[in-house]
Order: sequence, then C-alpha cells, then structure tokens
Amino acid sequence: MWGDLSGYVWGRTDQEITVPVVNEREKQTYYGAVDYLERKLLLKAYDRGNSKNTIDYLQYLLTESGNQQLLIFWDGATYHRSKEIQSFLDELNQGLQPEQWKIHCIRFAPNCPEQNPIEDIWLQAKTWVRRFCSLIPTFSHLKWMFEWFIRHTTFDFSTLGMYGVFSKIK
Repeated sequence: MWGDLSGYVWGRTDQEITVPVVNEREKQTYYGAVDYLERKLLLKAYDRGNSKNTIDYLQYLLTESGNQQLLIFWDGATYHRSKEIQSFLDELNQGLQPEQWKIHCIRFAPNCPEQNPIEDIWLQAKTWVRRFCSLIPTFSHLKWMFEWFIRHTTFDFSTLGMYGVFSKIK
C-alpha cells in the first residue's frame, strides 16, 4: 500500500485545527508462481484478486510452460475455489485422466502461510523494497523496484524443498 503518512501541525493550543485527510491509497495486486526447477517467480500484475484474473493468470502459466503439466499449490482464497475457476479447470482438463491434466491444483492447509513458498518470496521482495523506501518518489517507482527485484532474483529457501523434487515431463 502506498500513501501511509504521519505528520505534525503547528497552531494555537486554544484553537482546534482541522486537517482534511483524503484516504486515497494506491495499491497493486500481484499473482506469482514459483518455477520449482528454475527457482524463479512468474509474476503478473492485476488490479485485484478475483476469478477472472486468476483464470487469466492460469492461462499465462500455460503459455509460459509449453507442453508441461502444471501442479499448482495455492491458498484457500475464495476466488481459487469459485465456480468460474472450477468450470475453467473442468473445461481445460475435459476428457483427460487425472494424471494427464494440464493443470492440477492442490490447496494448502487453511491459515498456514508457512506451507506456501510464495509467502517467503513476497517477504523477501517487500523487505528489499523497504530498504529503499525513503528514496522512492512515487508509487510507480515502488512497483518498478518490486518487479525488478522479483525478476532478477533466484530464490532458494527451505520451504521450496518441502514438496520434493519435481522433474520436467518430456
């Protein structure tokens, strides 16, 4: 979130000072998936998290993966469980045996971010951006720095190893 400010105002102690505050925040939603073999994050920005954008992101992952089957581990966001997502996956995998599905989704345990490697990536990227926060003049610069960090970092931490070793399907 951008736009969190605090400040002081000088004035007479016997008079109330009114400061109009516009609670206008700029925000950005990112979808990300870890390429387990390459230790890279496939990142895409959206205006919000919802079923429509989730389907678009899944289609993006399909185009990026070539003929690979995708195993998606994700959290229990309501839009991950929506009828639209289920319909998309049913149509995509129609007529295929489960071991041949193009996308297979598995949900993490509820309220368990320590199972989700993407949480470590978000934390690393946010920590990196916070180091330079005072030097960042605009929200668009902040987004650029966040995306630059994600695209130029190879991620390697213990939660990536929790799910065993996967190999490319040829």
